[in-house]
Parts: sequence; C-alpha cells; structure tokens
Amino acid sequence: MRKMIVFNNVTLDGYYTGLDGDMGWAHKFDPEWLEFTNENAKGGGVLAFGRKTYDMMAGYWPTPMAVKNMPAVAEAMNKHPKLVFSRSMNEAKWNNTRLIKGDLVTEASKIKSEPGDDIVILGSGNLISQLAQAKLIDEYQIALTPVVVGKGKSMFEGVDKTNLKLTKSRAFGNGTVVLWYHPA
Repeated sequence: MRKMIVFNNVTLDGYYTGLDGDMGWAHKFDPEWLEFTNENAKGGGVLAFGRKTYDMMAGYWPTPMAVKNMPAVAEAMNKHPKLVFSRSMNEAKWNNTRLIKGDLVTEASKIKSEPGDDIVILGSGNLISQLAQAKLIDEYQIALTPVVVGKGKSMFEGVDKTNLKLTKSRAFGNGTVVLWYHPA
C-alpha cells in the first residue's frame, strides 16, 4: 500500500498561507535550504494537489523563470507524475497530470491501495484537512518557518484532535525546522 505524505511550509502560528494567499514567507533562498530542497526534489513519488495549489504550481514550474531560479526543482516538478483532485476542473494541462473528479476520500483511498510510488501532497490545505479527517495521511513533513503572520489558513481546519509522533527533525541555519510526524 502506498503512503500518503504531506509536505508543507507552516508559520510559527500554524498557517500554511496568509489570508490573502501570501506564501512569500516560505521562500528561503539560502544555500543550505536550497540544497535540502534540491535533494527532496530528486526523491520519487507522485505529487498531489488540490485545484488552487495545482493552478499555482502549473502556472510557475513549467516557466523559464522557474528553470532559471531552481533548475533541479523545476525539472522534478515537471517530470514527476501528478494528481489533481478537483470537481470543478475539466482538464489538467500540466504534463504527467491525472485529474481526479470523484469523491475525494473514495478516490484517495482507491489510489492509496494501488501499487506504485508514495503520494506527496504539497500545499493544498483543504485537501489535507479532508484527508486527515478521513485518517488517510501516513506522514506529515512540516517545514516550520520562524515567522508569525497573525491570520491565515490552517491545513487542519475542521480536523478532530489527532495525536502525532515525532519521528525525525532537522534544524536549518535560516531558522526553519523540518519536523517529520506519523499519526500516533
């Protein structure tokens, strides 16, 4: 069975994005963080998104600017197979993307039970919230960024109390700490 993994940048006050969708605070360009990001991009897996995050990613990673700014990540983002969960989209044009239009929990459960690489959800707070409520998330990789935005969107909106077990951590010189958790 495939694992479903979340990788998200989160502010110190618990938001994956500001109320206006701003994520500028998550973009760190120091050498240590870039090396980590490049290594992460080399990993396998299927990338998964909700519609809003998919639109944002598909609008950036295939561009010459992305290739210039972060060539290793751009190559991986464009190469990896992708899933987009959306009832409102009619087609997904970014290469290697499969559009999933059915009931989220039913479809995600079915995909998890298929053979294949693990599924990594990036961004997509609404998607994460629904899958967490359905107990379908196997691992959370949280990049805790030392910034407070005051108001924003939580990827755990509507999720009942869930105990997590810290399995690994790594601190970076820029103040970010990546925390790996499994449901307890």
